[in-house]
Amino acid sequence: MSDFPAPGKLNLFLHVLSKRADGHHELQTVFRLIDRADRVRIRRRDDGHVRFSGPFAEDNLCLRAARLLKAHTSSRLGADIELEKNLPVGGGLGGGSSDAATVLLALNRLWNLRLARADLLQIAPKLGADVAFFVFGRNALGEGIGERLTALDLPAAWYLVITPQVAVSTREIFAFALTGRSKRMTIPPFFAGQGANDLEPVVVARYPEVAARLAWLRSRCPQARMTGSGACLFAEFASEADAAAVHAELPAGTSGFVARGLERHPLYDWTN
Repeated sequence: MSDFPAPGKLNLFLHVLSKRADGHHELQTVFRLIDRADRVRIRRRDDGHVRFSGPFAEDNLCLRAARLLKAHTSSRLGADIELEKNLPVGGGLGGGSSDAATVLLALNRLWNLRLARADLLQIAPKLGADVAFFVFGRNALGEGIGERLTALDLPAAWYLVITPQVAVSTREIFAFALTGRSKRMTIPPFFAGQGANDLEPVVVARYPEVAARLAWLRSRCPQARMTGSGACLFAEFASEADAAAVHAELPAGTSGFVARGLERHPLYDWTN
């Protein structure tokens, strides 16, 4: 069984610009890949069956991704898929979306489909807007619902990520999101600390643990903010040592980790 990484992401900012006619929100964000990752293990099957074992087996994006790719390509092959979760669920780090993208990238190779990245990017949004970013495989400006992607070169950085022990519902938070709080920014260039997360006030108001952890992190790092629709929080540092020093000060009962920013997805070169 082959083992593949499914890296997390941070939203360095997230502006909710307007409500669209289709019910979704028009967004502007900067996605940053990090080296903290789930692990997806896959074994090719020749009998056409696709089977999954791991958390959330009933409605798992890995399973949906494999079945969607199989239907799209009419492949007669199958796969056994196992998932090891290292990214928190409902944390805004994109774990489920990244898992699905890794399945698409890996099965494209294991099933010898030879689909180009542009082909996979046509499939990915059917699984979720963030899946497209992980298939895209580079740090990016995301617009639309996050599916319109423009590659960005970001400087090397380290992040302290705090993981409050709550799972935030993206659908719930967007239902209360206020539009027009922030304006569309001209990017590139992008500088650390630009923009804001327009969903942050909604989450902070509804989840006291997130509010408390964010207040603590901002007391050390004023530019700290929430990623995605929460609940994870992060601060950026120039070095691993600086991030580790603040990590060492985390109050009792507070979970978190230090992660390095990536330039590209570890499987970026698996397609073209």
